[in-house]
Amino acid sequence: MSSLALETQDTLVTRLWPEANASRALRNAALVAIGSLLLAAASQVTVPLWPVPVSGQTFAVLLIGMAYGARLGMVTVLTYLFEGAIGLPFFAGGAAGLAPLIGPTGGYLAGFVLAAGVIGWLAQHGWGRNGASTAVAMLIGNIALYVPGLLWLSAFMHFNVHATLAAGLVPFMLGDLAKLLLATALMPLAWRLLGKAGR
Repeated sequence: MSSLALETQDTLVTRLWPEANASRALRNAALVAIGSLLLAAASQVTVPLWPVPVSGQTFAVLLIGMAYGARLGMVTVLTYLFEGAIGLPFFAGGAAGLAPLIGPTGGYLAGFVLAAGVIGWLAQHGWGRNGASTAVAMLIGNIALYVPGLLWLSAFMHFNVHATLAAGLVPFMLGDLAKLLLATALMPLAWRLLGKAGR
């Protein structure tokens, strides 16, 4: 298999834009650019909380993973992180540079890559085509995102579990539930529109 093939199994993006050997590199580059820009746009929808703001990032990360598949989704998120690290105002609230990557939000940003990979792998194996599998995949993706996020944040909270959960998990639970419900409606609808209802 060519090293340019970033996903190999059936996903929304392979259905919408099938791979062709002659245009594979251009296609993948375009998808990564589009996805990273969408993620940057979603990051600007924020509610400023300390130490971790509420934003549209997590929703975009999980949808990108589910639509793109594991490898292409992870490359897209890594591209977004690189763009923010070099100074583009792509992180939550227009932040940029290395500070968000090494500060309290750093674990969540690393978790974006893991979450995109996990939910992308699930999507490549048929998840996300009906409401139940979409909901469970979103839940698993959120867990993959929160684990490194909370572990990293705990260092800034003097390893106080209660303070870490109060600052880094509890404020986001209702929002994450709303995002889960929205994805549960959107993903199966997208597959139905493509004539590929849940397996």
